[in-house]
Amino acid sequence: QVHLVESGGGFVQPGGSLRLSCTASGTSLDVFAIGWFRRAPGKEREGLSCISRGDAGDGFTHYTDSVKGRFTISRDSAKNMVYLQMNNLQPEDTAVYYCAGRNNTISGCNLGWYGTWGQGTRVTVSS
Repeated sequence: QVHLVESGGGFVQPGGSLRLSCTASGTSLDVFAIGWFRRAPGKEREGLSCISRGDAGDGFTHYTDSVKGRFTISRDSAKNMVYLQMNNLQPEDTAVYYCAGRNNTISGCNLGWYGTWGQGTRVTVSS
């Protein structure tokens, strides 16, 4: 069974940065399109960004408007990692952040259904 594991969350002041990491046990992340999602207190889960399968070769990425220009998703196949670089964080970015994988796509990605989820990592932005 595939397990995704997030890390890199923590406490940061407004305007600060964090880099979240997602890795997998027991499999290569390259066979998954990976999405990053978050759930803020009292809010619905929100899709943030996704990156296509590493073995698709297209390097496709997608961002929701709320994070475009501040967050960057990337993949390091050699390290079996997908990252979410988050800059200029604001209090409204406070949430539990999840990475998720889907392996039923050939290329591209979207923020729809994902079948495999990590346990989440908490990000708190406060002064």
